[in-house]
Amino acid sequence: MRLFKKDPLQIIVFQSYGTATHLYVRGRALEDESIDLEGKHPLKLLINAYKRFETDEIAHAVLLLKLSNGKIFETVTDDKGYFLLDEQVEGLDAMANDEGWLSFEVAYKNFTSKRIIQLENRFPGEMLIPSLKGGTFSKNSSFGVASDIDDTILHTGLVSTLKWRVLYNTFLKRASKRSPLEGAAEFYHLLHRGKSGKEANPIFYVSHSPWNLYRYLEFFLKKNDFPKGPILLREFGDFLNRKKQEEKPQKQHEILNILKTYPQLKLILIGDSGEHDADIYLEIAEQHPDRILAIYLRSVKHKKRMLRVKSLYENYKSIPVLLVERSKEAMEHARENGFIE
Repeated sequence: MRLFKKDPLQIIVFQSYGTATHLYVRGRALEDESIDLEGKHPLKLLINAYKRFETDEIAHAVLLLKLSNGKIFETVTDDKGYFLLDEQVEGLDAMANDEGWLSFEVAYKNFTSKRIIQLENRFPGEMLIPSLKGGTFSKNSSFGVASDIDDTILHTGLVSTLKWRVLYNTFLKRASKRSPLEGAAEFYHLLHRGKSGKEANPIFYVSHSPWNLYRYLEFFLKKNDFPKGPILLREFGDFLNRKKQEEKPQKQHEILNILKTYPQLKLILIGDSGEHDADIYLEIAEQHPDRILAIYLRSVKHKKRMLRVKSLYENYKSIPVLLVERSKEAMEHARENGFIE
């Protein structure tokens, strides 16, 4: 029996991606801890960080997803409150906007709880349906972008000694004060609009961060005017556990799934030279040389790691690979190769 009053319930719907006939929605049912993303006091920031990771999930809850045409689907959360709705549905593109975003609502099926009624039991969600040339939407896609987040568009400090800067940035800096790398948002908007300046090229944000940081990262991207796109993270348990040697990183699985979902879509891969992006992207490019247009890797202030990455790509000539200090260098290369206007 709990000594304190329970928090109201919420459903966090992760921005996902699908097709005109494939409804694919992920999210999590949790108690609403009222995390203040604008909190300023160090103690408040630590409390918010604690709340993000010490979640009170709603296990085995029946949820309903309602499309704008009135069609309803049912799903159930797992032991950790996560849910996945994976359905074949015709005509989803007809309900999306001109950039391919499909809006819907998710609710708890059980309306008898006062805690649920308190929040009106309706939570918005969106799924992206990219449109290739000649597609349904007025804005079409020439290519997609799969981008890392940490130290690619957001100063994190992954290469700092003992990861102390990562801990400081994550737990003692509010999202509104986190600094994007200079010119990153402008570059991503140029890629999103493409060579004609009128396209809607999808941007997929793929990170090793846990889903617990979803709202934090979503707020950061919006606050700093990055193009809206699916944010693809991983479960906290997977974040803590070391993967087996033969097991591929979650980021690699996500990018391969994007390529599988959209067989006609080519990708630009953007990451950094600090962790494993260089290895992951090289393996993907070798497996799908006709699907990867270019690889951009941000340089990090770590001599040993930079030397390793340079040697990794030294004899690789199949597709363009650029190690960049600033976004301006990537913009110039993208413009020369006809990716942006």
